[in-house]
Amino acid sequence: MDVKVEIFSDVVCPWCYIGHVRFAKAADRFRAKGGKVEVTFRPFQLSPEATTEGRPLLEALAQKFGPNVAQMTSRVREVGAQEGLEMNFDQAVHTGTFEAHRLIEVATAQGKGHEMADALFRAHFTDGLNVGDPDVLAKLAAEVGVSDDGEGAAQVDEQLARARELGITGVPYFLFEDKYAVSGAQPDEVFDQVIDEVAERTGQVPLAPAGDGCDDGYCAV
Repeated sequence: MDVKVEIFSDVVCPWCYIGHVRFAKAADRFRAKGGKVEVTFRPFQLSPEATTEGRPLLEALAQKFGPNVAQMTSRVREVGAQEGLEMNFDQAVHTGTFEAHRLIEVATAQGKGHEMADALFRAHFTDGLNVGDPDVLAKLAAEVGVSDDGEGAAQVDEQLARARELGITGVPYFLFEDKYAVSGAQPDEVFDQVIDEVAERTGQVPLAPAGDGCDDGYCAV
């Protein structure tokens, strides 16, 4: 059995990118212990009113949050760098993301949802591409090896409505087994604990590999 998690996020959300990377590290460690984690990406739109024409992200942020956006983004960029991420806010494009979410839906059906999300995050934050532009999306799909059949819009609408029903107002939002929720880009050590706890509660604990350890909290040296 797999530990199932749905990750509600937006590909233009910096904390979603950071949370995505942190969770992936924890999931890989759980798999290394013999466990299984099944991840499904779910859509959320931070700016549903945004058009796909695109405009400089810092301009859009300044309009929404005021003149201190340079300080805000500098802190996020530093956190991202600690996770090995290059986040170029001065090049990023504010855009609509519905079609990007639809492409993730298509990719998920082809077993490449994780790779597609990775490509979209990197395109937005590192490469300064407009992830609402159809040409950009087509190029990214080709790079990942996804055949875009134009489907997925209905599923995105359905999941956006579900996010509203769940009361999700911020992302990233991690929903385990449709009942346990964790919000925010938690440190990957927290995700380690959450995955282990959910696995235990659902009877999906993997066999721990043999090795050095302690059974009572102390080690005899």
